[in-house]
Parts: sequence; structure tokens; C-alpha cells
Amino acid sequence: MKSIFYHKPDSEYDDVTGELYHFPSQYLTRVEKSLKDWIVYYGPIKGMGSRYYSGIAKVDDIYPDDSKEKHFYARLTDYIDFDNYLDYKDRFETRLIAADGSINGGYAVQAVRNIDEIEFAKIVEAGLSTDDTWPDRYDELEDYEQKPSVYLSAEETAQPPLIDAPYERPIVEQLSQRKWRDKKFRQNIRVAYDRTCAFTGLRLINGKGRPEVEAAHIRPVSEGGNDWIRNGIALSGTVHWMFDRGLLSLEDDLTILQSRQLNYDVSHLIHKDQKAKVPKQNRLQPHPNYLAWHRNNIFKS
Repeated sequence: MKSIFYHKPDSEYDDVTGELYHFPSQYLTRVEKSLKDWIVYYGPIKGMGSRYYSGIAKVDDIYPDDSKEKHFYARLTDYIDFDNYLDYKDRFETRLIAADGSINGGYAVQAVRNIDEIEFAKIVEAGLSTDDTWPDRYDELEDYEQKPSVYLSAEETAQPPLIDAPYERPIVEQLSQRKWRDKKFRQNIRVAYDRTCAFTGLRLINGKGRPEVEAAHIRPVSEGGNDWIRNGIALSGTVHWMFDRGLLSLEDDLTILQSRQLNYDVSHLIHKDQKAKVPKQNRLQPHPNYLAWHRNNIFKS
């Protein structure tokens, strides 16, 4: 069963977005109903009013918190940010908003709420509805799984609305596809960094508006990382290559580190102050946990 998980930045709970959800035992039965299924993140966003649905993840495991009585952890996987934050007042949850538009206070305060498949489909469809403004050149992607719609007839591309179609195919399968997730992650990173490399300041755009900058995972998905925007950074191709191979890294204060294994000094390629330029909003900046992981596991000091 799908669920809503309430999350507040800087709360007393030991949460790690997209990785761990910490909760009291009163919600254990509800969380257990979502084991191996999808959940929606919900709560306040710093700098914005109201509460919002902000992303999705899958519950992989549930285990007790040995350090705090009557508390548990849900281990999460497959997190990805919504490209549209959705205001909770927009009637996605039937029991949350009354017919007169008032909020069901007793329901709203529940940190974990089970929802049905249709409600989940509506939230996901709205939250991940923004098309990539800067799409790939399909004629250059030989490994793309299917022909782009521009090459198909109207009959071939016709699809029923998501919430009227068989649920598993249009929603769940898409959410689990690595290539689709990579494209959505790249889209979110490019938007957050305004198509600009955080290390060099380069903002190279071709004639059709497609940016050169790439989306780098700080902790690779293959090493337990996720598609949270705070596990990503926008980098130009060459810098991305060096970052992935541990020749460059970042301190928590965003100072760019160069490996002693580099056979040349790249200081002239990066910002003069040797610091990465990242979005102003904390919720979009590289998370210290991932930066520490990169320094400890990838960087060749």
C-alpha cells in the first residue's frame, strides 16, 4: 500500500532524505503496509509557505531503533525529487480536504498516512509532469530504448491518461527505470544550477538551447547513492570525469580539492577562489553526508 510520510527539515527525528525515515511505534502498522512499496514525502519546504508533496521513495526495510525506545527506522531506496512541489491544499488526498475546502485537522497531523493507488497516481503524475526543457538529441543516442515520439505516428504514441490506465505499467515501471530516472535527475540538476558548471562557471549552450553541463551523482547509485538533488552537482564533461575518478572533490565549505595524483594543476580551469558555486537554497545544495562519502571513498588525496 502507498503512503504519505511527513518530513520536516531539522526535526528531532533522525531522518536522512531518501535513505532513512525515523518514526515512533504508533505508526509502525501503517509503515509496514508500505514495505516494498512507494511512499510520498510531504511537509514544509524552507523558504516557502504551506506544506508540499516533494518526492517519492520506496520502503526497503523496517527495523527498530536500538538507541531510542519505541522508535523505528524505515530504510528507503529509489528516492527522486518532484520537479513540481505540490501544495497539500490542492485536493490530492480525499480525506485531507473537506468538501467545503477546510482541512481535516485530525487527519493532517498524522505523520504517516496510507493512501490508495489513484491518489498516489495523481500525486506522481502532477509532481513529475514537467518535460525536460533541454532534451537529448535522440539521433545521437544509439542505446535509447525506443524511438522518440517525433518519429512515431499519432496512433503509435496515443496513450490513455495515467489514472485511467492499468496502474502498474504507466507509473511503477517508469519510476523504476534507470534511464528515465537519470534523465529526470539530470533535468532537476540543470534547473537548480541554471545549466552552469559549479566548478568552472562554464555555461555552454548549443544553437538549440541544449546545455553541455552534466549532472554528477556525488555518491553513485551503484554505491548506495540516490537521486536526491542534494546528492548531485552540475559539472562540465571534463570536470565530471575527474570528479568521478577521484581527481577532484569538495570540502563541506565547498572548497575544491585537487588530488596529488593529477599530473597537472587545474586551478586555471576552476573558480579563482577555488570554491564551487552552488544554488543559494540549502535544500538544493550538496549534502555534507555525500561530500564526506566522496572524500572518504572516491577522492585520491
